Amino acid sequence: MDKLLESIKKILQDKPLDSIQWFVLYQSWLGKTYGEMAEVSGYGNNYIKEVGSELWQDLSIALGKRITKKNLHLALSNHLQDEIDNQENQIQQKFGEEFSLEMVSPDFFLASKIEFPSGPVTLGSPLYINRPSLEELVCNEILHPGCLIRIKAPKKMGKSSLLNRMIAYAREQDYQIVYLDFQEADQDVFASLDKFLRWFCVNVSRQLNLLSCVDDFWDIEMGSKVSCKIYFEAYLLQYINDSPVVLALNEVHRIFEHPNIAQDFLPMLRFWHEQAKQDQTWQKLRMVVVHTTEIYIPLKLNQSPFNVGITITLPPFSLKEIQNLALRYGLDWAADSEGGKCLAPLQAMVGGHPYLVSLAFYHLCQGEMTLEVLLETASTPVGIYGQHLRELLTLLQEEPELMSAMEQVIATEQKVELDAIAAYKLESMGLVQLNGNQASAMCELYRLYFSQQFGKQNSANASSEFSR
Repeated sequence: MDKLLESIKKILQDKPLDSIQWFVLYQSWLGKTYGEMAEVSGYGNNYIKEVGSELWQDLSIALGKRITKKNLHLALSNHLQDEIDNQENQIQQKFGEEFSLEMVSPDFFLASKIEFPSGPVTLGSPLYINRPSLEELVCNEILHPGCLIRIKAPKKMGKSSLLNRMIAYAREQDYQIVYLDFQEADQDVFASLDKFLRWFCVNVSRQLNLLSCVDDFWDIEMGSKVSCKIYFEAYLLQYINDSPVVLALNEVHRIFEHPNIAQDFLPMLRFWHEQAKQDQTWQKLRMVVVHTTEIYIPLKLNQSPFNVGITITLPPFSLKEIQNLALRYGLDWAADSEGGKCLAPLQAMVGGHPYLVSLAFYHLCQGEMTLEVLLETASTPVGIYGQHLRELLTLLQEEPELMSAMEQVIATEQKVELDAIAAYKLESMGLVQLNGNQASAMCELYRLYFSQQFGKQNSANASSEFSR
């Protein structure tokens, strides 16, 4: 928000905003309606609208493009990115190609306090690496009636950060949002399809601020799927008027673990998407499905929701994106071509994984160690990735078949053919990259660490056998 205000001051330097205009701008950025602003400010609704109208007009004139309350987030984010690009171009012209990164003042990026990397990158954070091809694709697609978007990547690759930005954009369009994270569901919710779909409908009702009337629409003889469809069609989608609703389903891969539910629920989502092609009621529903791995439940091609709509696969960071992030952490030495050479070993070590890269820069910007020391100790228990690696090892130890599969991957530098379910689970954990069922270690960090761990384990087993 501070960066937004600073940018607005520059944009409107000849026409500074008064307090009520700053209030309307700030509240609009947070997604508040004019009615909500009037309620908390004491001003009349019409007056707040007039202030907003004048503000958008001033911004439109200053920027040379149409600014509205709905497109405020996207327009100003693009403007901030243009400022970065302009500074980069000026530096390129002045100093040549070696200064081809976003060499701007660290103050432009750095917040007053760098937080430890954990969870999604907050909206407006200078530490979010914008990848326009992905953000624009998602934001444009969500405008299409009845759309189905799939966001896929291993854990901690940035799925939730991208999803949150899409949701913020949808709110700017006055869409209603329903966000369900299947990690929040109790285990007994997955006891049966009927119980799961009832839980599903009740939660959607609550987030749309509607009373749950599940019992009024549920008919055992018709079945759970038909009852769920009727509940959406005849109740939920009717009571939201003409406003589209974004149904964002996160951690959908948890359903893969319950074939009795997945084999009915996933085809149901596809059917709803296809209904939108011929039914205006279903065009109000825009679905976003977020998961870590490919589905490993057998479904017919014409039943899977994962071969319709659009798929967004989050790639690892490129070297330029890693340099960009380093600068945002205030690591000025990373800026030029020499900085790129210094960071190349880090990219190779962690495979460009966004979370692992961020964790490295967090420790480097604290001045705790040099990059050389960080890399030397990366795969050891005392390195910065020690806790992360131990957590992965614990997960493998809980599932012997996954431990065995990972041992096969680590034992050779060639791709290894794995059982499909084991391959997809390891991919979900971010431990391997797949080409079909052919797996290889995701990065050198995992290869080094698990080689050491499996070596210790084999030595211990050998000693045990010898002692007998």
